[in-house]
Amino acid sequence: MLLAVVFVLLYLKIKGISIKVPRRVLLGLVVTGIIIALHWITFFMAIKVSNVSVTLAIMSTGALFTAILEPIWYKRKMIWYEVLFGGIVIVGLYIIFNVETDYVLGIVLALIASFLASVFALVNGKYVKQYRASIISFYELLSGVVFVTIYLLFSETFNVDFFVLSTSDWGYMVLLASICTAYAFIAGVHVMRHISPYTVMLSVNMEPVYGIILAFLILGDKEKMSPQFYVGALIILSTVIANGIIKNFIKRRA
Repeated sequence: MLLAVVFVLLYLKIKGISIKVPRRVLLGLVVTGIIIALHWITFFMAIKVSNVSVTLAIMSTGALFTAILEPIWYKRKMIWYEVLFGGIVIVGLYIIFNVETDYVLGIVLALIASFLASVFALVNGKYVKQYRASIISFYELLSGVVFVTIYLLFSETFNVDFFVLSTSDWGYMVLLASICTAYAFIAGVHVMRHISPYTVMLSVNMEPVYGIILAFLILGDKEKMSPQFYVGALIILSTVIANGIIKNFIKRRA
């Protein structure tokens, strides 16, 4: 995250963009940065206590959380098919919970991470209407760095060994920080100027499709799950795709 902050700051300096924002907005961005930091902590913790496949499958619930919260946040009526799909997602979750009893803690942590990601998208959906995505990303990532540092200090895992990495690890860290965090973070916030937080979460929720496949190909049998798990995951992902099709159909008719 700290490396990502450096890359974003370099981008801002090269573009000559001022990072000044009102104090009230700064406070809001700091809080939002803490939210995304908590999201990442619970997300990676979920992977650690379960595996990649379980965590990514449960992260698909982000669209459900956003479907419930977005009408409240933006003060609009709930859309009936979003509620219906939310119910179907719960069925998929129920199947996964029933068959993957060894991963209950991971499932709960992934649900918390998914909820936090939804809140993050909703908050930034408003900020991006007034401020550049790069400025929003800078303050949120920076406050996230501070929060995670404090968290690591209290969890007694922050020591000299923490920074001992191989050359290849540093290479991967730079790749993750520049393209997968700094660029992806700015782009993810910027698109909210054009599409709703719900649609953003819907797009992000396609991650389990290729994530689960890649996890199996890269990590092997450790990621192999029971047939019922894939049934539950397929139900969740199917609702994501169906919702996208319906929204596109309604938009074209309008």
